Amino acid sequence: MSAATLRVTRSASLPDPLRIARYERIPELGPNILFFSGGSALRRVSRRLKRFTHNSTHLITPFDSGGSSATLRQAFGMLSVGDLRNRMIALADESVQGNPAVYDLFSYRLDVDAPQEELLARLRRICDGDDPLVARVRVPLGEIIRNYLGFFCAAMPRDFDLRGASIGNLILAGGYLNHGHRIEPVLFLFSQLVEVRGTVRAVVTDDLHLVAELANGDVVVGQHRITGKEVPPLRSRISDIYLSRSVDRVERASAEIDAQTRGLIHDAELICYPIGSFFTSVLATLEPTGVGVAIADNGCPKVYVPNLGDDPELFGMSVRAQVDTLLRKLRSDAGELPARRFLDCVLVDSSRGKYSGLEDLTAINDLGIDVVDLELVTDRSAPLIDEERLVAALLSLV
Repeated sequence: MSAATLRVTRSASLPDPLRIARYERIPELGPNILFFSGGSALRRVSRRLKRFTHNSTHLITPFDSGGSSATLRQAFGMLSVGDLRNRMIALADESVQGNPAVYDLFSYRLDVDAPQEELLARLRRICDGDDPLVARVRVPLGEIIRNYLGFFCAAMPRDFDLRGASIGNLILAGGYLNHGHRIEPVLFLFSQLVEVRGTVRAVVTDDLHLVAELANGDVVVGQHRITGKEVPPLRSRISDIYLSRSVDRVERASAEIDAQTRGLIHDAELICYPIGSFFTSVLATLEPTGVGVAIADNGCPKVYVPNLGDDPELFGMSVRAQVDTLLRKLRSDAGELPARRFLDCVLVDSSRGKYSGLEDLTAINDLGIDVVDLELVTDRSAPLIDEERLVAALLSLV
């Protein structure tokens, strides 16, 4: 008997208490919600989500070029690992004995004001197991961490600046070097050891950087120069982003998702373009070749959750303009397909949420995309989205 494929649609109540309660009872059988985002905006959402499903997928942008990530990337020609580390820790099982010690170690940053000799001595103590930070980590994870840090120390350039370095990033970098410049085995190992309740993966592993073309004609190279966190905010709206081999000049490049990432997108039961820096976090994960095609080929529900507040990357861009930009990026890969192949609904809170522009919500409906107006902001979370409300809404759609 041959197999048949049938797309089934249903009406959804948001929130759906019965559906949410069922997922909470058996989270190991929970839905596969896929997030395209790398930033810290999803940290609280991820910690909440793991109570209801252990099967979420997180495709992370690897293009960060600021902070301690920049120092590692310059030294080893590698992808950025900071957002991967953050998401794994957010999804790790907090009930497992010993995991809090891992959180503390992976989140710890060396003193930004200490002299290099003092920081080197501290790093050697951690490698030797003589520092309290690593001494509290259970076996065998503590031994693996020390081993990876040993690989990092052996490969570390003499002029490597340890000030403000994330120990978690150094550990992942050491594992990357130990595994032949491959990050996937390291992520898999740590996901198993700290029982990460989901799948965390870089959307691509290429050593590339983001470029932003601005409406005024300027070109900005490097994510750290786009976000407005380490340099003054942009002076004009972003009109497009693409990839470069260099962080200092434009050397246009492309990257393509591999078969495993394509399979993760294919298997998702709901795809979410979530809160987070719109261009450097969300759109950056959609930039690699193959992402748009894979999304269009999956008939699951697709949801966009716009940011609240003043995202400096948006430069006053309305929610409708954000939707148009999202669709344009996906169509650049998949072709001029109907909007509904890429996006089914936009979740907003028009009564309490402060957006760049909500006056054009009807125009979003004209695209065939539903606008779902919910109470997403609470007294506890204001002016931001309440992670409990957002998780409940997403779970109700699956």
